[in-house]
Amino acid sequence: MAGDSQAGSGNGNSGHSSVISINNDAQSATPISAARKSSASKPPPTQEMRILCFDLSYYNRTSQFLLSCAGVFILYILYGYLQELIFTVEGFKPYGWFLTLVQFGYYIGFGLVERRLEAYRLLGGNLWSVEPAPRCIPLRTYFVLAALTLGTMGLSNSSLGYLNYPTQVIFKCCKLIPVLVGSILIQGKRYGPLDFAAALSMCIGLAWFTLADSQMTPNFNPWGVAMISGALLCDAAIGNVQEKAMREHKAPSSEVVFYSYGLGFVYLFVIMLLTGNFFSGFAFCLAHPLETFGYGFLFSLSGYLGIQFVLALVRSSGAPLAATVTTARKAVTIAFSFVLFSKPFTVQYLWSGLIVVLGIYLNVYSKKNKLTFTDLQHRLSKLSTRFSPRSPSRKFLIEV
Repeated sequence: MAGDSQAGSGNGNSGHSSVISINNDAQSATPISAARKSSASKPPPTQEMRILCFDLSYYNRTSQFLLSCAGVFILYILYGYLQELIFTVEGFKPYGWFLTLVQFGYYIGFGLVERRLEAYRLLGGNLWSVEPAPRCIPLRTYFVLAALTLGTMGLSNSSLGYLNYPTQVIFKCCKLIPVLVGSILIQGKRYGPLDFAAALSMCIGLAWFTLADSQMTPNFNPWGVAMISGALLCDAAIGNVQEKAMREHKAPSSEVVFYSYGLGFVYLFVIMLLTGNFFSGFAFCLAHPLETFGYGFLFSLSGYLGIQFVLALVRSSGAPLAATVTTARKAVTIAFSFVLFSKPFTVQYLWSGLIVVLGIYLNVYSKKNKLTFTDLQHRLSKLSTRFSPRSPSRKFLIEV
C-alpha cells in the first residue's frame, strides 16, 4: 500500500541539473561539453530508501534485503507473541475492541512523530514546531478508509477471543481470496488462471484447517470464524481503496496511516461510549495495567514498525518477494505459537497449512509469469495435438 513519495526524488535532481545547464548557456562550448561528459559518466541516482529517520540508501541491495527481512521477522513475531499473550490474561477475551482502541491511540502518536520526522528531515528547524506536510487525500476518502481499518483491526483482535491464534494466522494468509474479488469489483482488474488456482488452493487448505481446529478445540466458536472473515473482507476493500487513493493523490504512507487510524479511533471511541463497553474495558485495564497498557504499547510499537519494514522490503525487492518473506514469517509465527503456548496439535494442521502455502506460492509465481486464459488454451491445444494418435500414412507406388 507507499513508494510514491520516494519515487519523485530522482526527478527532482534531474530538474535541478537542467536549470544549472540553462544558466550556464552563456559560457563557452568547451566547459559545457566537458560538463556533459562528466554528468554522463556519473552513475544514475539510486532510489532513496528510509525506515523512519534511518537512511538505508547507502547500503547495497543485499544488505537492504537482509535488514528488511530481519526487521519483518523480529517485529512481527514479537507482535504475534504479545497479541496472544494479552489474550491469555484471565478475563480479557471480551475486551478485544478496547485493545483495538488502545492500539489506535498508540498508532496516532507514532504517526504524528513520523510525520514530524519527515517534515524535520525536509525543512529542518525545531522538531516539535515544524509543520507536517499538508493532507493530499480528501477527507471523504479517509472516512471510508477509517471505517474499513476499524473493521479490519477490531474484528481481527476480537476474533482471538473465539479462535486459536494459528487459525487466525491461516485466515490472514488467505487474504488473496477477498482481495481478488474486491479488485475485480472495485478496480475492474483481470486475473489469470494461476491466480484463481491459488485462491482455490487457499480455500481448500483454509476449510481443512478450520475443520481440524473445530475437532481439536473444545471451545471452538463459529463466531470467531465469522469475525476473522469479516476482517479479511474489510482488509480486501481497504487494500484496493488505499492503492487507488495513493496512486491518484501521490500521498505518502505516513499520511494514510495517521488519518486512517485517527478517524478510526474517533469512530470506535464514540461507539464504545454509546454501548457502555468503554468503561468496563477501561476498568479492567486499570486493574491490569502492565498486561494491557504495557504489553499493548509494545504490541502496537512492533506492529507500527513492522509496517515500515514491510514497505521498505517492497521498495527494495518488489511485492512478490515481500509476499514470500511475510508468508515465511507467518509460518514461523504459527510454529512459535504452538511452542510457547500450550494448545492441541494434529497432523491435519500441517497438511492443510502446506496447501495454503501452495496457494501463496502460486500467487507469487503468477506475478512473475503472466499466464492468461488464452495462453492456457493455446498450450492445452498444443499438448492435445502432440499426444493425439496420428492416422497411418499410406504410400502409393506406381510402376510404369
